[in-house]
Amino acid sequence: MMARSKKGTHMYKTILVTLDCTATDRAIIEHIKELAKAMQSRVVLLHVATGALAKYHGKNAAGAEVEESQAYLDRVRAEFVAGGIPADVELAYGEPVKEIVNWIRQKKPDLVAMGTHGHHFVADLVLGTTAITVQHSVSVPVLLLRAR
Repeated sequence: MMARSKKGTHMYKTILVTLDCTATDRAIIEHIKELAKAMQSRVVLLHVATGALAKYHGKNAAGAEVEESQAYLDRVRAEFVAGGIPADVELAYGEPVKEIVNWIRQKKPDLVAMGTHGHHFVADLVLGTTAITVQHSVSVPVLLLRAR
């Protein structure tokens, strides 16, 4: 059964997918490709650059981390577009939780999709992972998918 809102339009018009530019992203990317296709959603791929240059220089940051992150986002975007899914990329700078929550509050996506690293529950409580913290900071539905 396909989830639709009362108006008959698709429930998840815009899906924010947070990526950390590592192999652990693959599970959430593949899952969202299927979901976005079924829901006819637009996808926004967001990565927060966290290196010293990114934290201190923000959008003026340059260097290998920023260039590699942008190239990675562009490659993943191309995968979505090749599958017929409209996709955009955004690169933020600084503290991941703060930047992700700010993005969500400003742009108001219909769903946030985040991969988790599959820590044990006690570790999540102690470490306060990005995904768990974001989930508890926003009113938008959050899909958490454990990396394989």
